[in-house]
Amino acid sequence: MTNFIRGVKGATTSNSNSSEDILKATEELMIKLINSNGIKEKDVAAVQFTTTKDLNSEFPAVAAREKIQWINVPLMCSHEFDKPGALQKCIRILILWNTAKLQEEIIHLYIKKAKILRPDISNKNK
Repeated sequence: MTNFIRGVKGATTSNSNSSEDILKATEELMIKLINSNGIKEKDVAAVQFTTTKDLNSEFPAVAAREKIQWINVPLMCSHEFDKPGALQKCIRILILWNTAKLQEEIIHLYIKKAKILRPDISNKNK
């Protein structure tokens, strides 16, 4: 069985710009992505986290490191492009995962207010 690097994506929103809310929202989405796809830490190549510029009280990667306990996974945080009128308090995650699954078998999740970003995916994965 051949493995490929696949992207697993998702987005959520934080209730506020507090460290606690950012970590809670990130942890919730990560757990859902992990459980929905059967992801194991040993198979993860890297994870990219982005936030809108209004979220700057904490790095979302802290949730992966401290809450999920992904100690050996490279994690990177950055800010999204600041487009006027875009969804605010948004956290996006891209997990680069070594798997035998086909790309169309990957479950991507958009939760909370981030459902509006990809209604096609949000409605499919209810």
